[in-house]
Amino acid sequence: MTSKDNIAPIAPPPTHRLKVDKDALANNWKALDALSGSASTGAAVKADCYGLGTDVCVPTLRNAGAAMFFVAHWSEVLALLPHVEPVQIAVLHGPMTAADVDFALASGVRPVINSLQQAQRWAEKGGGPCHLMIDTGINRLGVEPIELSHGVLQSLDVDCLMSHLACADEDNPMNGEQLAIFREAANKIAHRRLSLSNSAGIALGKDYAFDLTRPGIALYGGVPRNELASCIRQVAYLEAAIIQVRNLTAGDSVGYNSEFTADGSMRVGTVSLGYADGFLRARGPGFRLMHSGNELPVLGKVSMDMIVVDLAQTPEVSEGDWLNVPFYLPDAAQQSSVSQYELLTVLGKRLRNC
Repeated sequence: MTSKDNIAPIAPPPTHRLKVDKDALANNWKALDALSGSASTGAAVKADCYGLGTDVCVPTLRNAGAAMFFVAHWSEVLALLPHVEPVQIAVLHGPMTAADVDFALASGVRPVINSLQQAQRWAEKGGGPCHLMIDTGINRLGVEPIELSHGVLQSLDVDCLMSHLACADEDNPMNGEQLAIFREAANKIAHRRLSLSNSAGIALGKDYAFDLTRPGIALYGGVPRNELASCIRQVAYLEAAIIQVRNLTAGDSVGYNSEFTADGSMRVGTVSLGYADGFLRARGPGFRLMHSGNELPVLGKVSMDMIVVDLAQTPEVSEGDWLNVPFYLPDAAQQSSVSQYELLTVLGKRLRNC
């Protein structure tokens, strides 16, 4: 074996890439913090920061001023621990097992208690400071307001008493109904802080802010209400390279099921972008990539790892050239009928590893 055999190979450059604009991310947190008034502003960082990467986003949010971070699963905690203190992390799904309780107590991470059973599980092992979710109408997670007089809940050391708005992205009477239920419930159990607003809830005004807001989608460039459009900046930018150029003649079809057929001579490019990169079939025909201000329509169906685009407006483009993938979330959602949340969270690991 030669010394050359002991050298690990270096991977070549990728043919697609994701850029996270950390300045825009910090700007979005600061804008939401300002809109939160006297309330402090946390950050929902579940699902690998909505698909944009914990190691990139959490330090940026921490440095911007966020001091509380919300994840959904216990499996998401370890990725945060190098960046923030355990007591700053809240696990929204709560302790489903004794092992969850053991992990929380050993690590110092705080659970969000969602049921009498979780409260009992927490108390039986000595418990300590925790958060408590009240269901005020979304019927997802949380104890019922009528249960708040239960002894095991009254015995909890509740830091943050919280609930979640179901319709904050709409002008819906349910917003006010949930607000009233939450205020009444807050009088029934001891707590240090109150939290109700998600990203859209922040836009509903100071009555919904209480002590802590919990933005998620708007941090990463989503605009759940028009009131936020002027202050939320795009965070995620996608680019993909052309990996082959070919010439079609009349009658040639493109991709699966021959969905597109050329009616004349065409120059087209195969682009390194597909399902595993979050480019779903819902963003196929009618969607356009960009190059130097020119639009390149997608032809036919997206396949596993590739799309094909029309190069008629860009005769100078060749193999290896990079194309911009429009990713301003409100526009992309409208064009594809895929929600802003899904557009982010389906971004694949290949992009985050680039």
